[in-house]
Amino acid sequence: MALQLLTIPCLSDNYAYLLHDPASGETAAVDVPEAGPMIKALENKGWTLSHILLTHHHWDHIEGLEKLLAAAPAQVVGAMADAGRLPPLDIAVSEGESFIFGGEECHVIDVSGHTVGHVAYHFPLSKIVLTGDSLMALGCGRVFEGTFPQMWASLCKLAALPEDTIVCSGHEYTQANAKFALTVDPGNLALISRAKTVDAARAKGLPTVPSTLKEELETNPFLRAGNAKIQANLGMSGADPGEVFAEIRRRKDRF
Repeated sequence: MALQLLTIPCLSDNYAYLLHDPASGETAAVDVPEAGPMIKALENKGWTLSHILLTHHHWDHIEGLEKLLAAAPAQVVGAMADAGRLPPLDIAVSEGESFIFGGEECHVIDVSGHTVGHVAYHFPLSKIVLTGDSLMALGCGRVFEGTFPQMWASLCKLAALPEDTIVCSGHEYTQANAKFALTVDPGNLALISRAKTVDAARAKGLPTVPSTLKEELETNPFLRAGNAKIQANLGMSGADPGEVFAEIRRRKDRF
């Protein structure tokens, strides 16, 4: 049985997630921007928290952890490589490792770039990947600590997952990301259609995440750096996709 997924808006534009296994009753929170919405969601669902999965150390992904643990004790999982900057971990994980949650294997993927030591959590059977601030809806995180080649390598790992994978990212940035994407990929009909759908959702106050990897592969310029039309639009025809990605990211930083 696939894990149940609940998207929880937090702060002004963050998202956290709850994963629930009906068979075992195990429930995992993924990142904790603030405790209140998470506690309320657990109470509303009648779920008991058992795990907390942290993607990276930025305050807007861990700020609510202490209060959440006080209300709902759980095992905290995070990257061994970033253990010095994360809250105390009960389970420290690294690239290529896996652990069992809810009777399902979770694969740990190093997606450094936005931060060094950022990880994503992939549940192949449930077709869910939790990407934090690495791959985002129509975008990717700023490259704060890592390098452009690191981020490109991280995105390539995620792009190689099955197309029907549900991508759970950490922020409501999709509308702004769509506006930028149209400047580098203006003739992409799938992108034009998705931008309209995003505008309609935001006009109603609805979230635009999660998305599917298929959608991202078709419309997210940061995954499409090898596309000939995008390369031509940037004056970079035939360039190495990693270099094209870096140019797209630099343009987005200035957008």
